[in-house]
Amino acid sequence: MVVRATNRRWRQPRRGYAERKGLFPEHVPYVPDGTQRRYGAASETGPGTVFDIATYNVHRWSGARGGLRWEPGLAASVIADLDADVLALQEVLRPADGPDPLERLAADLRLHYAFAPTRRHRLGVLGNAILARWPMKTFATIDLSFGRLEPRSAIAAQFDGSHPVAIVATHLAIVDRVRRWQVRTLLEHPDLQGSVVLLGDMNAWRRCPATRTLDDEFTELHHNRDWPASFPAARPVLALDRIYARGAQVTGLDAYAAVTALQGSDHLPVHATIRLCGE
Repeated sequence: MVVRATNRRWRQPRRGYAERKGLFPEHVPYVPDGTQRRYGAASETGPGTVFDIATYNVHRWSGARGGLRWEPGLAASVIADLDADVLALQEVLRPADGPDPLERLAADLRLHYAFAPTRRHRLGVLGNAILARWPMKTFATIDLSFGRLEPRSAIAAQFDGSHPVAIVATHLAIVDRVRRWQVRTLLEHPDLQGSVVLLGDMNAWRRCPATRTLDDEFTELHHNRDWPASFPAARPVLALDRIYARGAQVTGLDAYAAVTALQGSDHLPVHATIRLCGE
């Protein structure tokens, strides 16, 4: 099923910022409790040994051109075409008023979702989301903010099934030393034991201590040249979006460069196949 970008239900009512501001909560914490909604079949318990996964920075639903454009149908079409079992989304904007693209997308594709806000945005709340074919046993928000200037977070979801696994979606900082601290915080988190898949926009524009730490912890060997370039979407040269696994194997790692993906965001989605390791 393809969610068409021209569908009127994706359009947001036009309101001035002063009017929208009155719709915001008085205070949106940097890392409040997340939300989960279940749309998939109740009989589905969790992933098997092999499943498809993808990560996608949807650029606040503003398309490849960005700015204040509101074109959620573009990224929604890409997500529908990917047809992955699990998706990690970054820069997910949930507007203060008007239709919520994340809610619409999950309902249309019959996917469960969890969302963790990171910061307040002038149009609503911005954060990370996980979409999945299976319900999440638990999920939690991990605070990765280094001061109040650059709030960041991760969302960690635990899945049951024949091979339990934790999926962690994040959007790391731009500054190298902050990103290294964020990676160490994730690796040392007590809830992330056993099989773990970490994915998202790592802002890994060069090889640095943070990416070396991830490489050493999650994989035997990775160099920046091994990752598919995903940014900018029109002519990708930087491997910002990545998928790591511990207690699992990542195969078929590639950037999704379909024509629709060139318009959906300034990032290309990166997708792969995960094979969970047995006990």
